[in-house]
Amino acid sequence: MDKRFDLRHFPGFRSVTFFCLFLLYAPLVIVMIYSFNDSPSITNWDGLSLRWYIDVFYGVEAPKYKAAAFNSLTIAVCAAVASTTIAVAAATAMHRAGSFRGRSISFGLINLPLMVPEIVTAVATLIFFSAVGFKTGYLSILIAHIVFCIPFAYLPIAARIQAVDSQYEQAALDLYASRFEAFRLVLLPLILPGIFSGFLLAFIISLDDFIITNFVKGAGVETLPTAIFGAVKLGIKPNLMAISTLLLLVSILFVTLSYLVGKTGEKYHARPK
Repeated sequence: MDKRFDLRHFPGFRSVTFFCLFLLYAPLVIVMIYSFNDSPSITNWDGLSLRWYIDVFYGVEAPKYKAAAFNSLTIAVCAAVASTTIAVAAATAMHRAGSFRGRSISFGLINLPLMVPEIVTAVATLIFFSAVGFKTGYLSILIAHIVFCIPFAYLPIAARIQAVDSQYEQAALDLYASRFEAFRLVLLPLILPGIFSGFLLAFIISLDDFIITNFVKGAGVETLPTAIFGAVKLGIKPNLMAISTLLLLVSILFVTLSYLVGKTGEKYHARPK
């Protein structure tokens, strides 16, 4: 590429990049550092300690956070399973069913939640639940998360299906396999890395979601992000930094796993047979 058109060689591009990365990650690093502070104050440093991590699991507020974490985990798992299943069906239909009426519209509808501001989705979901008389609570959070996570699960699955040559399924059909058998025995094993990657991505999106959850959770039901937000309104405590750090590490772990699984699948498919 001509250096004249390479953004990396534009004057000031490197400085702006590092400045943006600093603004993005410096607060996270500060939270992680102060989660190991022995002092109950968030401004004074009294040395390294794990007291606030111990407080998260055994302190006075531990039952509240454990219940919120249980809600977050169970909702995330169920939402990831359901949204990934729907995403597999949608991606198969979009990329293996050929041309059909409404295909472009369907593609746009699947990806629309990625472009719509989350606050708009949250308000619309709450209005919908109120209009149909659906009581907000655990189930309303789960339904909202399933719908919201579908496009996130769909993207890696669709990318994986596009990378698989349809000739594999055509060969199975020529050998008298049914369409379902061709899908189950041929296509499904080939797209498993994409499915697993989509599942992990949907899981972490559901686990970390706050805006939609805060609108549709109702009274008496808390997830970990909403529990943290409620505690912050009463003042920032060091144990909140410990919880935030743990949640951040889990998010990093699952996003990394999703990326590695996707790359492993691409390398396996690219190998000469």
